[in-house]
Amino acid sequence: MSIHWWMFYCYIILFLGGIFMSRLPREVFGRNLLYDFHKSIGILTMALLTWRILTLLQVWWKKYTKKLPKYTPQWMQKFLLHTSLYIFMLVIPISGFFFSNSFRSNNVKFFGITVPDLFPENKDLVDLSRSIHFWLAYTFLAFIILHSIDQFKVIKAFWRRISKKKIKT
Repeated sequence: MSIHWWMFYCYIILFLGGIFMSRLPREVFGRNLLYDFHKSIGILTMALLTWRILTLLQVWWKKYTKKLPKYTPQWMQKFLLHTSLYIFMLVIPISGFFFSNSFRSNNVKFFGITVPDLFPENKDLVDLSRSIHFWLAYTFLAFIILHSIDQFKVIKAFWRRISKKKIKT
């Protein structure tokens, strides 16, 4: 679960930072640093996602080699929602690479280290790649809200734990 919450915090930073920086005029000082930070956190989430998927596969292997799940409508709904979330977690950073690489070659850095391009520079695709990244991100946010509603009991317990820690300190 700790990987889950680390990724949660990364996505909060990505969403809030993305909303803020996309509205900044090009001439604002530090704008490029914000974009580089956003891309670095995006790459970090990809690394965490890889770790999370490997952990999940180990858990599933141990759990489902002993006994298969009951394929109830509720289980299928949760399975499809979580599968959609994982697809978004993978596709959105890739769309960010597409956007950045379309704009300029060698445009993605991980905390200062240039990451190899995944896509060729192509100025004709910048608007398309920006739209894809934008709409996928907001669709992902809608799925996160659905996930939060589905997991309301867990979220309520999490906030209760946090508020108890704040009271003690």
